[in-house]
Amino acid sequence: MKTITTGCYEITLDGHADGFHTSLALESGEDGLQYVRLTLQSPVPAVPTALSLRWSCPALDVQGLWHPAAGRSRELIPDWLEGFASRSTSSAPVVCLYGNRSNNVLSFACSDVLHPLLLQAGLHEETASFHCAVTLFTEPCSPFTDYEAVLRLDSRSIPYYEALAGVAEWWAGLQGNKPSSVPDVAKEPMYSTWYSFHQQLTAAEIEAECRIAAELGCKAVIVDDGWQTADEARGYAYCGDWRISSGKIPDMKAHVAVVHELGLKYLLWYAVPFIGKHSEAWQTFGDKLLYFDEGFGAGVVDPRYPEVRAYLTSIYEQALVDWDLDGFKLDFVDSFYAVPDWEVSPQNGSGRDTHSVPEAVDMLLSGVISRLRQLKPEIMIEFRQNYIGPLMRKYGNMFRAGDCPNDALQNRIKTLDIRLICGGTAAHADMLMWHPQESAANAALHFINVLFSVPQISVRLDRLPQPHLEMLAFWLSFWREHRDVLLDGSLEPYHPELLYPLVIARTPQKWAMAAYQDTVIPLSGDLPDLVLIINGTLLSRIVVELDRESGQREVIVRDCQGNVVSIQSMAWNNGVYAMEVPAAGVITIRAILAE
Repeated sequence: MKTITTGCYEITLDGHADGFHTSLALESGEDGLQYVRLTLQSPVPAVPTALSLRWSCPALDVQGLWHPAAGRSRELIPDWLEGFASRSTSSAPVVCLYGNRSNNVLSFACSDVLHPLLLQAGLHEETASFHCAVTLFTEPCSPFTDYEAVLRLDSRSIPYYEALAGVAEWWAGLQGNKPSSVPDVAKEPMYSTWYSFHQQLTAAEIEAECRIAAELGCKAVIVDDGWQTADEARGYAYCGDWRISSGKIPDMKAHVAVVHELGLKYLLWYAVPFIGKHSEAWQTFGDKLLYFDEGFGAGVVDPRYPEVRAYLTSIYEQALVDWDLDGFKLDFVDSFYAVPDWEVSPQNGSGRDTHSVPEAVDMLLSGVISRLRQLKPEIMIEFRQNYIGPLMRKYGNMFRAGDCPNDALQNRIKTLDIRLICGGTAAHADMLMWHPQESAANAALHFINVLFSVPQISVRLDRLPQPHLEMLAFWLSFWREHRDVLLDGSLEPYHPELLYPLVIARTPQKWAMAAYQDTVIPLSGDLPDLVLIINGTLLSRIVVELDRESGQREVIVRDCQGNVVSIQSMAWNNGVYAMEVPAAGVITIRAILAE
């Protein structure tokens, strides 16, 4: 057992590393920012048992707990419950304890973003303190002689979102973690076929939707599950061969060309790990599985076999060459993990070139992305929550919120959770859908809740009621006009314990503020030339508070379809203002320049 004192915390290395020499070293950064470096060395390759870095933190001004897979639960948990698992293809090794003012109390993160870890921040009832830990080697890995991991501790009194942005920047700067470049089109609205068609799609219908989507300002289409099979039972028993279903898309190359002529890029969906029991590939790879999922009707192929990696890489490479694709939606990557009972199954033979599933997945995805970028440097790769960690940024340049059909609140939570740690990687909303009989304002809330991410549209555009079409046209135009602040501005999502009721994004020239419940919006500091205030509710007024005189401003109020409701010029002094605005409407406050 080894212990090191950081000044704020006493860090203990807990566990038995038989055969390894272990050491702890402390490095200090800015005030309150510290790094604990753990090194292991062995004269011969070996695998240690689980090791934990443990410490305690007093529960002072802690309102909630954030981690990448928290979902709607931001509760404090007792220390006798299990912590949060992280692996390269699921979540990320970071936890944030934050206070009542959206302030950081303690954020901690680990540099090992490849191997499975367990993170804990559980409240110890007897002492009203958090027992925190990062546990390494929770699953077998390949033997090694040298290992290093760094624990990053941030107890600075700064906004929690700045602390998390610092973690993302730190991860991106570590060796082997350089994020993929993001083509500009990856930050443009897209149309998706999933909720609008599910598996019942045809080339003609896709092209008709793409024509309308292009007119509305979408720049790409993602064709989802269904293109590769005539089966429409929603399973994956026929996945693995990845040939077009001739009854749906007779000529994929010609179909893609039509979409390109409409002005849209073309991305195609693949379920990466699945080899269906009814596929031809089953005959080759049915005995090279991590496990079999009876519900899916498919096995998860084992990437530790080099022939498996070669086969999957060839599938995407051939599709790119033959069909002139612009990107891929690579799905279910988080299904790659070892199942202990299956590991000892007689079905598993020799031929693997690594013991570690995470290392094999890294080899697979690194190889896929490297080959695809050689063929098309601006290739787009979409990954879906929860595989949105720092290593996944190396392979993909689009992170999409996990499925939450017709759930605007969940979409807001998920997109903002992605934004908090994704750096410059494009954060996409789950595809927007709503009932055609919804009011235009209710439908608009689905869009407004994902304003700070890239919208993906997945309603049948050719069947939209006219009010919905007008609403969608307005918000797509609004989003594209103000993408500079909504997507690329500094992001301030307040009160995660209340599921982000107020979100602000800023550039020096423009602020965008969205209120998702009845709250007071602070207009603090010198106002920029343009302030956008979005009503993310069905209420008919917004309350703002200014802390200083801001001069004469033009105020334009629009409804959810972009119709101007009022225009006025008014002097903005410090104080509280209740402003009338239609449900799901927007207020534009613009400086009046002196003549």
